[in-house]
Amino acid sequence: MKEDNKDNILKRIKYPDELRKLPVEQLPEVCDELRADILKELSVNPGHLASSLGAVEMTVALHYVFNTPYDRLVWDVGHQAYGHKILTGRLDSFCTNRKLGGLRPFPSPEESEYDSFMCGHASNSISAALGMAVAARQTGHDDRHVVAIIGDGAMSGGLAFEGLNNVSTTPNDMIIILNDNNMSIDRSVGGMKQYLLRLNTSETYNKLRYKAAKWLHSNGMLDDERRKGIIRLSNALKSAISHQQNIFEGMNIRYFGPFDGHNVVELVRTLRQLKEMKGPKLLHLHTIKGHGYAPAEKSATIWHAPGKFDLDTGQRIKTEDGTEPAKFQDVFGNTLLELAKENKRIVGVTPAMPTGCSLNIMMKEMPERTFDVGIAEGHAVTFSGGMAKDGLQPFCNIYSAFAQRAYDNIIHDVAILNLPVVICLDRAGLVGEDGATHHGAFDMAALRPVPNITLASPMNEHELRRLMYTAQLPGKGTFVIRYPRGRGVLADWHCPLEEVKVGTGRKLRDGDDIAVLSVGPVGNNVVKAVEMIENDAKSASGGSGISVAHYDMRFVKPLDENLLKEVAAKFKHVITVEDGVREGGFGSAVIEWMEDKGQHLDIVRLGLPDHFVEHGTVAQLQSIVGIDAEGIRRTIKETFRK
Repeated sequence: MKEDNKDNILKRIKYPDELRKLPVEQLPEVCDELRADILKELSVNPGHLASSLGAVEMTVALHYVFNTPYDRLVWDVGHQAYGHKILTGRLDSFCTNRKLGGLRPFPSPEESEYDSFMCGHASNSISAALGMAVAARQTGHDDRHVVAIIGDGAMSGGLAFEGLNNVSTTPNDMIIILNDNNMSIDRSVGGMKQYLLRLNTSETYNKLRYKAAKWLHSNGMLDDERRKGIIRLSNALKSAISHQQNIFEGMNIRYFGPFDGHNVVELVRTLRQLKEMKGPKLLHLHTIKGHGYAPAEKSATIWHAPGKFDLDTGQRIKTEDGTEPAKFQDVFGNTLLELAKENKRIVGVTPAMPTGCSLNIMMKEMPERTFDVGIAEGHAVTFSGGMAKDGLQPFCNIYSAFAQRAYDNIIHDVAILNLPVVICLDRAGLVGEDGATHHGAFDMAALRPVPNITLASPMNEHELRRLMYTAQLPGKGTFVIRYPRGRGVLADWHCPLEEVKVGTGRKLRDGDDIAVLSVGPVGNNVVKAVEMIENDAKSASGGSGISVAHYDMRFVKPLDENLLKEVAAKFKHVITVEDGVREGGFGSAVIEWMEDKGQHLDIVRLGLPDHFVEHGTVAQLQSIVGIDAEGIRRTIKETFRK
């Protein structure tokens, strides 16, 4: 790999049209330069590194062979698409990737016409691409090619299989590229992983079959029905000879591979052949996550999103000194292990994120009691429900944004029976640079109406431990605990494990003028805001301060009715604060309770607005939506002046 060739070929490629003018022999050099540019930029502006490095040759070959953006490239798991961004007019602006007001963290049609579809979450590419292929036929664009690129473990998602099933029965000529690197973020798991490792088909066989089919079609001897019949016959013969059934060809999807996904010249040749073939095709590529950068190849999980690093030495640059509070996810992981040692019924479940949610802590000591089910959030919940039905106590940890995909499973397979499943929603609230697809914005509003669910959010690490302890006690039913990405606020997160009475909050501070009701860690911003108001009063000559009461409600469902009665009796002005959508969330629950009790207070709700919040640091985004300390301070003062 060349260190920095940005001033050579790559800088002359503003869009894929320039790429296609190059002789195919120059493409390896383009790949070297593209890989070098990704490394250089991400060393100082952190992002998703290893996945994009592994997809460089595939990206170059796709844009070289297909007429993008007229032809559609539908990416799956958008963190493998940095090379795609650079080749499609965003080379000079790539330094703004994931920054406030800069390039979005994942491909989006709102950013570029080359981005065919939204792809922040895994497994949607096949379904979306099939929809585009059908739309092309029905709108007179029969010459449009549609390619779905799925990888990083996304083939284990249920939506991918639903898409494959429909591809096999719907007329289309799309190409599915399986970028098989044996990885998601952690190592891929499950039967699909083992199947892909064993799968092999003769390249010579595929060449001969393609030439024969082309000759028969040109001589009028191969219509669509005959083609399907021949495919079924050849699949059966091949399975009998090889003693191996190909799952894709069993669904009448032509399979090619596996091929070396890092041989760009060979990829171009193969794609050119597949481009003109009729019917759905799947091209299986073997790639290496982090390819071309030794540290990333060696530790792909760490280098999935490594933060800043020294490009020459491969040393990650630490921005902290080790004295910071623990991450919420680590408090979860250590507390779960502590609880599991005492409660033999406890098991841990995660959909492909054991490191991200710190379930790996329990997994290391109790592998037989922890389950990584792959990218399959709905299955994770229903699987947990099945275990709970027959006597176990599952802790099912899912990122809040990904849990949206398991909404029906939570209702139908857990809540209806009030099964004792503890659903821990990591990354709840604003998550920062990953943006709109990853903010945990909707869980409170979505889950609050569901019967049998207890919904809680801890203000700090001690509260998280106590809620986890409470949730696994007998008779607690379905229990949801939401907490944010990143670090807590306490120097010492360890504390005794004590039961919290369900539906009780805490009055953290008394006051006379305004009551602020918060839920979750955003309550720490309220504490800072009240301190700022006190300091304002001290610095004002002869000025009188605002007397603010602060209640940490802890539970969104059930609400602490005793605290709400106290607030209703004492205050005219109330402010609710939440790190989730205002519409239907915690503040709405408070208004509904007050209305039901005939209490007509002036209630101001602070939370996320009724539009998707884009990317930036958590501090920047909290400031924009008004739930940082300064925004809360400002709202308190404005409310007091009414």
